[in-house]
Amino acid sequence: MNKEKKHTGNKNLAVGEAISRTEQFIESNKRMLTIAAIAIVVIVGGWLAYRTFVAAPREKNAAAELFPIQNYFAMGDYEKVLKGDGKHIGAIAFLDTYGSGKSSSLAKYYAGAAYLQKGEYQNAIDYLSDVKFSDILAAPLAKMLLADAYAELSKWDEAIKYYEQAAKYDNEMTAPYALLKLGEVYEMKKDNAKALEAFKKIKKDYPRSMEYQEVEKYISRLEALLQ
Repeated sequence: MNKEKKHTGNKNLAVGEAISRTEQFIESNKRMLTIAAIAIVVIVGGWLAYRTFVAAPREKNAAAELFPIQNYFAMGDYEKVLKGDGKHIGAIAFLDTYGSGKSSSLAKYYAGAAYLQKGEYQNAIDYLSDVKFSDILAAPLAKMLLADAYAELSKWDEAIKYYEQAAKYDNEMTAPYALLKLGEVYEMKKDNAKALEAFKKIKKDYPRSMEYQEVEKYISRLEALLQ
């Protein structure tokens, strides 16, 4: 009888932890924006802008117009990212001028991420859905922010779709984080088996990642729930 009570108590504790993680899910998404803001400036804003956008005069002008947007994004001034500062145009006006150029995905990325930070999730989705990066680091970052926007709206199936796409980019900087978020969303959907699968993939494939250090407790908790 005592064993049964202990087992029930453990399950109740696990359920309580899961509820707590659900409550913290939206707040945890904000951390990804900080990571993405730094990474995208370094990976895309610097390398891609200089190496790709100098091919034609129009693109050189676009790159020059994009740098203030990038700088405001790095500083966290999202209103100026979107609307400019009176001297430099923002991402919205940039897209009206250079919307068909190579730099448009960067501007859409900055606009979408800025709207995400401002809590305007549908606007974020509208811009991030059109972002097309091929870089192995930049592309999954954009996918994860799009997934975050859907998650903020509790559109779990769409969030799962884009976290899964992000996780397919096999690099240790983004894939483990995408898998962690994927597992969390599956928990929101009460699909603990799928959540466990995502967490176990981190343990199996990314032992050097930051997420690996904490994923064991998630695995243990879900295994207890599934027994």
